[in-house]
Amino acid sequence: MKKIILAILLALPMTMFAQQKIGHVNIETVAQGMPEYAALQTELQNLQKQFQDEMQRKQTDFQTKAEAYEKEKEGLSETLRSYREKELQTAYEEIQKFNETSSQELQRLSNTKQNEIMDKILKAIEEVGAAGSYSYILPVSGIAYTGAGANDITDQVKAKVGSK
Repeated sequence: MKKIILAILLALPMTMFAQQKIGHVNIETVAQGMPEYAALQTELQNLQKQFQDEMQRKQTDFQTKAEAYEKEKEGLSETLRSYREKELQTAYEEIQKFNETSSQELQRLSNTKQNEIMDKILKAIEEVGAAGSYSYILPVSGIAYTGAGANDITDQVKAKVGSK
C-alpha cells in the first residue's frame, strides 16, 4: 500500500507538469514590426537631425567668432581681449551644454516611447496567454532550447499589437 501511495505521489508532479502549456515569443520581432516602433525611429532620427543642424550652426558661429578674435586680438585693449575670450569661453560651454542636453532628451524620448511599446506588447502577451490557457510564456532571447512541446505565440502577439 505504501508503495502505491509513493508511486502516486511521485507521478503526480509529472502529470501536473505535463498538463502545463508553455509558449514562447520573440519580443524583438514583435516590437520591430509595430507602427509605433517605426514612428519612434522616425521621430528620433528627425530630432537627432534637428540637434545636429543646431550643433553645426553653433560650431560655425563659434569658429567665426574665434577666427575674428584671432585676427584682431593684437589690436585690442586688455579689457576687450579679456571680454572676447570670456565670450568665446561662454560660447564653447554653451556648445558643450547643448550637446549634453540634446543627448539626454533623445535618450529620455527613446526610453519613454520604448516603455510604452513594451507595455503594449506585455499586455498582448497576457491576453494571448489567458486566451490560450498558457501556464508560461517565455521570451525567446532567454531560452537556450525550445522543444516540440513549446508553442511559438509570436504571430498571435504581433496580431494583437498590429505588428507586421
